Amino acid sequence: MTTIYIDEDVGRDDSTATGSESAPYKTLVHAFLQHAPSEGFQYLTRKSQTEPADKDVDKLEWKSATKSAMKKATNLYEQRKKKAAKEQELAIREKQEAEKRRLVLEEAKKIIITEDSSLPKPVRIRLDVTDPAVVKLGSPESEGPGTRVRVLGRVHRLRAQKDVVFLTLADGYGYLQCILTGDMVKTYDIMTLTLGTSMSIHGEMRAVPPKQHAPNNRELHADFFTIIGRAAGDKEAITTRVAPDADPQTLYDNRHLVLRGETASAVMKVRAAALRAFRKSFEESRMLEVTPPAMVQTQVEGGSTLFKFDYYGENAYLTQSSQLYLETCLPSLGDVFCVCPSFRAEKSLTRRHLSEYTHIEAELDFITFTDLLDHLEAMICRVIELILAEPEAAAHIKQLNPDFKPPSRPFRRMKYSDAIQWLIEHEIPNEEGKPHQFGDDIAEAAERKMTDIINQPIFLTHFPAEIKAFYMKKDPEDRRVTESVDVLMPGVGEIVGGSMRMDDWDELMSAYKHEGMDPSPYYWYTDQRKYGTSPHGGYGLGLERFLAWLCARYTVRDCSLYPRFTGRCTP
Repeated sequence: MTTIYIDEDVGRDDSTATGSESAPYKTLVHAFLQHAPSEGFQYLTRKSQTEPADKDVDKLEWKSATKSAMKKATNLYEQRKKKAAKEQELAIREKQEAEKRRLVLEEAKKIIITEDSSLPKPVRIRLDVTDPAVVKLGSPESEGPGTRVRVLGRVHRLRAQKDVVFLTLADGYGYLQCILTGDMVKTYDIMTLTLGTSMSIHGEMRAVPPKQHAPNNRELHADFFTIIGRAAGDKEAITTRVAPDADPQTLYDNRHLVLRGETASAVMKVRAAALRAFRKSFEESRMLEVTPPAMVQTQVEGGSTLFKFDYYGENAYLTQSSQLYLETCLPSLGDVFCVCPSFRAEKSLTRRHLSEYTHIEAELDFITFTDLLDHLEAMICRVIELILAEPEAAAHIKQLNPDFKPPSRPFRRMKYSDAIQWLIEHEIPNEEGKPHQFGDDIAEAAERKMTDIINQPIFLTHFPAEIKAFYMKKDPEDRRVTESVDVLMPGVGEIVGGSMRMDDWDELMSAYKHEGMDPSPYYWYTDQRKYGTSPHGGYGLGLERFLAWLCARYTVRDCSLYPRFTGRCTP
C-alpha cells in the first residue's frame, strides 16, 4: 500500500510537492486529485506547526485522515472531477468549432466577387442624402429599380442571419442600413467583418418594407463591396476598448473612440449648431466678431486661477476672459463678441468645471443694466429658436433630451438679497452649514438646488461688490451691490456671468487701489475711461454649460471634444 502525506501547515499544493513525507501536500482534496482514492492508498495527515501537543515528538506524528475529512474531500474531489470533465469537453468542442471555422474561412478565401459591368455606374452619396432628385427609391416589392449608389463609411452595427448580413454604415453625416446576400456573405471579408471597419458598398437604394425600420426609412441592397480599412477585433475590438460600463477615466483615455458613438457625436453636432446659432443671433443684432489674444499679462478673474508660462523671459498667462479686450473695441467697432477658449487653473473637480472651455463673450455700448438683461434674454431665446429650426439638431436634442422645452419669456428676475432670503426660508445652508446671510458667495450646490426647485431660467442680479470682480459697476441706488447678473438654468446652474462695467475713471482707479492692484499694466483698459467714456456692459457664456443644459448631460466634460480638467490634458 502506498502512503500519501498531507501536512496542513507546511505542505504545498503545487508541482514541488509529491505527497512523500519529505514533500507533503497541503490539502486532502489535492492529494485525491493527484492520487485518486482507491484501496492502494492510505492518507496520513498532520499539523506540524499549529496543532497543540504536550511533547515535541507528538508534533511530528502522522495520523490517518478522519472519516469526516475523507468524506468532505471525496465530495470536493468529485465536484472538481466533474468540472474538469466539462471543461475538457468544452475545450474539445471549442477546438473542433475553431477547426471547423478555420476550414470554412479557408474556403471563403476562394470566393472572389466582381462588380457586374452591365449595371449602371453608381452615384456616390453621403449616408444622410434623402433628396429624391439625388436618390430615387425603388419599391420594396421591386416593382421599380432604385438608384444605384456608392457609399463609403465605417461599420457601426452588424447583424448576421442565415444567408443575409445586415450592417449599418456611418460616415459622420448619417447612417445607412445595407443588406448583403448571395456570395457576398460567404466571402472571407464579410465572415470576418468587425465593427469600425471602413468599406465601400455599391447597390440599389430601396424603401424599407412596411413595419420595418431603418435610418431615414431606406436601405441599400448591395451588389458589390470592397474593404478599405479593417478594424481590430477580439480583445482589441472597439466595443472592448470603450465598453458602456467602462471606468470614466478609461473612456476619457479613449475619447477618440467614444466620439464614434451615437451619443457623443450627437452632442458634438448640437454643439456645432449652437455655435452657428450664436453667431447668427449676434449678426442679427449687428454685433461684430473679433478674436482677442489668448496670451496675456493681466488678470480678469483673480490670480489664483491663472495658468502662468514663460513668454520670452517675461511672465505671461493664458487668458481667463477676453472681456477687457472686447471693451477696447467698442469705440471703433460697435457692439462686439468673440468665441474663444478661456482657461481657469482652479482645481475644481465638479461636474460643471473645465480648465479650458469655449467662452462666448460680448460687450455692448451705450446701454443700461435693464438693456443688458433684455439683450441676454432675447439672445438666449433666439439661439434656442435657431438651433431647433435645424431639423438634424432638433432630432439630436430630442434624442438626448426628450423632455426639453424652450424657455418661456420673461425669465424670472431675482435680486441677490431676495435669493438669500429664499435660501433661508427653504432651509438651504451655506458651505459652513449655517443659514445664508448677506455677503455670502452662494455656493454651487445651493445655487443649483434653488434653480432646480424653481425650475425655470433665473436672472440672479445685484451681487455684493465685495464678492464680484473689480471692474463691475456699482448700483447707483445701493452702493453695496453691483449691476451684475448670473443666468441660472435648471440642472446645471450658472451658464452666464455679466455686468455693467465701471465707466468712470476715478471710480476704476479706486477699485484698483481697493484690490491692491497696480493699474499701470492696465493702462490700455483704463484709457477707455479717459478718451470718451460711455455706459457699457457685457457677459461671458460657457458653451459647455449651455450644452449640458440643452442636451441634459450630467457633466460639461461630455460637451467638450477633448475635455481638459484638473489632472487631465490628454489625449
